[in-house]
Amino acid sequence: MRILFLNGPNLNMLGLREPGIYGSKSLGDIGDTLRERAKAAGVEINFRQSNHEGELVTWIQDARGQFDFIVLNAGAYTHTSIALRDAISAAEVPTIEIHLSNIHARESFRHQSMIAPVCIGQIAGFGEDSYHLALEACLKKMI
Repeated sequence: MRILFLNGPNLNMLGLREPGIYGSKSLGDIGDTLRERAKAAGVEINFRQSNHEGELVTWIQDARGQFDFIVLNAGAYTHTSIALRDAISAAEVPTIEIHLSNIHARESFRHQSMIAPVCIGQIAGFGEDSYHLALEACLKKMI
């Protein structure tokens, strides 16, 4: 099984940006922990981050036929990007939307997800464990 983990804008600032909301671990730390868990489960993961919407769109499109799942933390693009929504729909790769914080308990503009309707599920509010829960969901879907 191959899983593509994609991370959107500002997630490269994890560990520095608002640790009370997003935690103190860096995105690299989260990726390293995920790789260990995935390796133990016999799963290959590819872990990427971009601040550029178009690059995320391209990676989603390129995932078709290459990956079994996409796990996407689109950051702020969650609430604004019809382009990401359309890419997920076109790629036809089962996609899980994740968030470190509970977007539904934050500012009202964060309550609406443009991508949720084309994802197989949403995980939010569990900090770095949101990533691990998404990995477990992928593993269970493949059994």
